[in-house]
Amino acid sequence: MNMKGKICIVTGAARGIGMAIAKRYVQDGAKVAIADLNLDEAKKTAAELTKMGPGEAMGIAMNVTDEVVVNAGVEEVAKAWGGIDVLVSNAGIQIVHKLEDFPFEDWKKLLSIHLDGAFLTTKACIPHMKTRGGGSVIYMGSVHSKEASPLKSAYVTAKHGLLGLARVVSKEGAEYGVRANVICPGFVKTPLVEKQIPEQAKELGISEEEVVNKIMLGDTVDQEFTTVEDVAELAWLFAAFPTNALTGQSMVVSHGWYMN
Repeated sequence: MNMKGKICIVTGAARGIGMAIAKRYVQDGAKVAIADLNLDEAKKTAAELTKMGPGEAMGIAMNVTDEVVVNAGVEEVAKAWGGIDVLVSNAGIQIVHKLEDFPFEDWKKLLSIHLDGAFLTTKACIPHMKTRGGGSVIYMGSVHSKEASPLKSAYVTAKHGLLGLARVVSKEGAEYGVRANVICPGFVKTPLVEKQIPEQAKELGISEEEVVNKIMLGDTVDQEFTTVEDVAELAWLFAAFPTNALTGQSMVVSHGWYMN
């Protein structure tokens, strides 16, 4: 299995997990569009990855909640490189509140980025995948696609929803060779997670150390954070896998926090 010559879009890829996935793809010879709200950062990351090779990258601006912008970005990539083979819907945010205190605007914002973003990018990419005889759609879920935690009603709802979307894409895409999967990481020490530590400490009335050791890592087998490289390897597996054998499946990468 390899990704040489595959044309990929990774959203939210200027840094963090998305960047690690894009790097892994480029290392295997893929062409990767770094789709991000911050165009300057996307172009910077793309230049770094292209220099590394052997694949190449380009930066594009993308607000995944805006259908016009999503469609334009996907068309830009398809026109530049000749199609789309892989979509990694990775863009996401985290907002934490107790349910009764959760501002409705924040609820809608989080669900829009995670679910509307996954829907709109998938809708735009699938026709190109069909034209090329197949493709891989990968959603960035979470252990919270399987489990729930206090303060995360919107996030848990969104991440559960991605499982259903992937299963529908798998059913509808099968005859065209289009498959879908969900990656479900545990806590990965990215800026998104680091931001949660003081927020949860404040909401729960405990120390930041307790948030890390008891809430984030307390149920792992080794008290270790999942790494961006761990997630990137799984994203490579799903994208490079040559058949529909794994379609519709989700996989947890969490140092044993959640096992199924």
